[in-house]
Amino acid sequence: MPLHHAAMLVFNKVYELYDQMGVNLDSLPPNSEFSIYNLGNFPIPRGYRSPVYRANFFSFVFVKNASGCCSSDCNAFITEPGTVYFNNPGHIKQFTMNEVKELYLVTLSESFLKENVHANVFDEFSFILSELVPPQVLPPAQFREFEELYLQIERAYLSGSPLRNKLIGHLFVAILIKIKEYFWTDYSPILEGNRSSQIVSNFKKIMEKHYRELSQGILDKAYRVQEYASQLNLHPSYLNNVIKSKTGRSVSTWITEKTITEAKSLLRYSDFPVKEISYRLGFAESQHFCNYFKKHTQCSPMGYRQGAAQT
Repeated sequence: MPLHHAAMLVFNKVYELYDQMGVNLDSLPPNSEFSIYNLGNFPIPRGYRSPVYRANFFSFVFVKNASGCCSSDCNAFITEPGTVYFNNPGHIKQFTMNEVKELYLVTLSESFLKENVHANVFDEFSFILSELVPPQVLPPAQFREFEELYLQIERAYLSGSPLRNKLIGHLFVAILIKIKEYFWTDYSPILEGNRSSQIVSNFKKIMEKHYRELSQGILDKAYRVQEYASQLNLHPSYLNNVIKSKTGRSVSTWITEKTITEAKSLLRYSDFPVKEISYRLGFAESQHFCNYFKKHTQCSPMGYRQGAAQT
């Protein structure tokens, strides 16, 4: 059954989730785009049950020695040793921890993925955008392959190196390759669920392709709700209702967040002047783009570029 709650919590950053759990993480900045922690190191009481919440970030879970259960939208499953699973942003979740000795939770934003894995990460690993990928309980030898990688990521995360994000990005590619190898061969689109889930999945894929073509200069006009609805043969109001109900964010919010993510990627990894970037993202005037970027990041495009060059 779908999860419902009168006042469902929404976590835009993983810091908010840990804070709600009562875990004090001095090492985790409130606006962190990436984190990795062994939940077994925290004083989480046996039988802890989370509130129903919506997470607006990617989550990857590696269960070595823990037990409990988790619900994601309409799907519930047991967590047991050897379990590996992940969710993309927008899912409604709740979890119970019966016992936790070693369970690694890795969280990251789309910006982190595109800036530190590679800009076209969703082309190579399309399953990241899928509405539902069932968890897998892996045999010990396969789970150890993941364990070696996520422990290396943890060491890089704790290193304090100015290049740690790049190192984490390279190691995370190996994790995605392993997920593709062990999960995706058995994946069935039927498990994507109902019509609404399929609409969300198709919307995400169309949006990713559209912004890739914008940033490459193939297209010069950003889609609005009407264009995405037309691509999906849906009425704009119906599309917006589906996306809002399934992800908690309207189509316009998805467009805004995607525009900012692509702008950050172009500012960091290209030599294009701000005027060219604004044009590539569908803005007729560069000043409009600068105002838009600053409104949503509290930083000017040039300020962001200069800061990114130092990291």
